[in-house]
Amino acid sequence: MPVTKVTRNYQITIPAEIRKALGIKQGEYLTVELRGEEIVIRKAEMEWPSIDLGRDFTPEKIEENAEKMLGEASRWEE
Repeated sequence: MPVTKVTRNYQITIPAEIRKALGIKQGEYLTVELRGEEIVIRKAEMEWPSIDLGRDFTPEKIEENAEKMLGEASRWEE
C-alpha cells in the first residue's frame, strides 16, 4: 500500500501508481469525502462548457459563456 506525507500546507501527493491506475492528470479536479475515519478521494465528474471561437462570436455570447462557466465552478466550491 502506497504511503504519502502531509506537507505543512496540508497538501498530499497522490502516488504515481494510483494516478496511473485511475488516469488522474494534472489540472483535473477531485472530490474529497469524509467517511467515518477515512478520507475518500475520487475523480470529479465535471464538464466545462466549451467556447465556440468562430468569427461570429459577439460580446453577448462571451458574457453568456462566462456566466455559464462561473455557475458550474461555484457548484464545486461548496
